[in-house]
Amino acid sequence: MHLRKRRKYKGIILFFILFLLFGIYIYKENTTIGVTLVEINAIGLPESFDQYRIVQLSDIHDSEFGVNNLDLVNKVKAMSPDAIFITGDFIDGNRYDLEHSLEIIKQLYDVAPFYFVTGNHEISTNDEERIKSELAGLGVKVLSNESVTISSQKGEQIAIGGIEDPLSSNLDEQIYVEQVIGNAFKDVPDDMYKILLSHRPEHFDVYVDCQIDLVFSGHAHGGQLRIPGIGGLVAPGQGWFPKYTSGVYEMDKTSMVVSRGLGNSIAPIRVFNRPEVIVVTMKSSN
Repeated sequence: MHLRKRRKYKGIILFFILFLLFGIYIYKENTTIGVTLVEINAIGLPESFDQYRIVQLSDIHDSEFGVNNLDLVNKVKAMSPDAIFITGDFIDGNRYDLEHSLEIIKQLYDVAPFYFVTGNHEISTNDEERIKSELAGLGVKVLSNESVTISSQKGEQIAIGGIEDPLSSNLDEQIYVEQVIGNAFKDVPDDMYKILLSHRPEHFDVYVDCQIDLVFSGHAHGGQLRIPGIGGLVAPGQGWFPKYTSGVYEMDKTSMVVSRGLGNSIAPIRVFNRPEVIVVTMKSSN
């Protein structure tokens, strides 16, 4: 009987040790940032844009990494990007604090040009115009169903476009996305390399049909809980075992980079799903 009690106590102690270690792991996984390096072999990209480097920040949700987000700021600065893309849900509709969120921009505005598109959380605040106005006032290029062309030192050009989150419209999402992509790139020559910022990855087939070369997206939060060997468990707009949650997806001439994002919203924690900053290096395949 005494031996049984000793085994029982040892089992309880082992359980609490494992539980504590798992808790420490989860805490670290949710409060530290990983950097994911991606290379895109870009057919049609002008040679003078070879090695063009983009940092993607997505689904920040007013999260904080270090005092005043210093951990995040330092990681971005260390990458020496040519451009910084924010692909929606910069703020969080459940704990909306725009001034706090803007501190990231204020600390990074002189590192590289910023490009921004709305996510569903910006739209759900019903304050999206002020959000976009404040960002624009800090020098961020807010892409509202529009595109801009940027030129290399050799005068070659690419187009960067962005669309508003479908929550801003009463149209069917697929129809809306197709329409606004057409509007965004209507003045862009067909043979110009096109980059699209769009919050939602589940519309990948539309991006392919619109012949976008490279898409940056987020929204899925990596599937929240990632199952090794399988992928994400659940994502908004895709449901259980979603298809597009993390990494690079390719179809025809279109590549789509999906960020696992940085913050959390309704679900408070991630499991096997570390917040990430994505760094994309473009390689001309001409």
